[in-house]
Amino acid sequence: MPPADGAPAVVTPRLLRAWPLPEPSDDGDNHDRGTVLVVGGADSTPGAVLLAGLAALRVGAGRLQVATVRATQAALGVALPEAMVLGLEAGPSGSLAPSVAADLESAVDSAAVVVLGPGLLDKGEVGELLAALLPKVAHASVVLDAVALSALATRADLCGPLSGRLVLTPNGGEVKALCRGDDLDVPGLAARYGAVVAASREVADPDGGWWSSETGGIGLGTSGSGDVLAGVVGGLLARGCTPSQAAVWGQYVHAAAGDRLAADLGRTGYLARELLDELVPVLSGLRS
Repeated sequence: MPPADGAPAVVTPRLLRAWPLPEPSDDGDNHDRGTVLVVGGADSTPGAVLLAGLAALRVGAGRLQVATVRATQAALGVALPEAMVLGLEAGPSGSLAPSVAADLESAVDSAAVVVLGPGLLDKGEVGELLAALLPKVAHASVVLDAVALSALATRADLCGPLSGRLVLTPNGGEVKALCRGDDLDVPGLAARYGAVVAASREVADPDGGWWSSETGGIGLGTSGSGDVLAGVVGGLLARGCTPSQAAVWGQYVHAAAGDRLAADLGRTGYLARELLDELVPVLSGLRS
């Protein structure tokens, strides 16, 4: 569903209902709704992968795997009983070492979607991890978030083999990093990286698709909110959405969840974890 030429399509419930999500068969199982592999975390940031993983399940992904550092594996296994949690080597920063790419080949091969970035800390280490891991992602869709985006800014060459399978979910600071000093809008970033980009209430794809939304508010600018968004996009990809549809729906559903909380709690002060419980009601409302 491309937007009108020359201007972004405004995302509304009506637009989304005319672009319905893939619905799972009642005869299917969790494999039919895809496996999301979340790669991230550090000894000081285990919550990031938890938020992303739960968000993916809330929007309909069938299975969840989390690859994170050994120091937090046991705690995350208890906090995420729905997931398989892989404990891997940490680097000097306390987040995943670049060498873990070799240990992730099997998990990557079985995943429908790889969400990479939540909770990672060091741009240099993450850049090495991207260079080692992304070439191994032969079939899965990829969502890059957080520090992975800052690392990608100097390795745009890694995007080419992921054409048609890559979504970037930058916040304001990460948009600046991806621009690398150039004055680029969201469509410009999509063209530069050959990826769907969801940022600043806009989504653009490299084929010229462009959407905007007025949903959401300042309360979404809270710790962990971006991890939820990355997980939502990943979960929608797992259940069969195209990258553009997953980003448009994901950005809207994430923002609408914030609006529901803002109505009850105020414009600021709600927590990223509270967004999770609002995702299902938002999706249900968009089906009616």
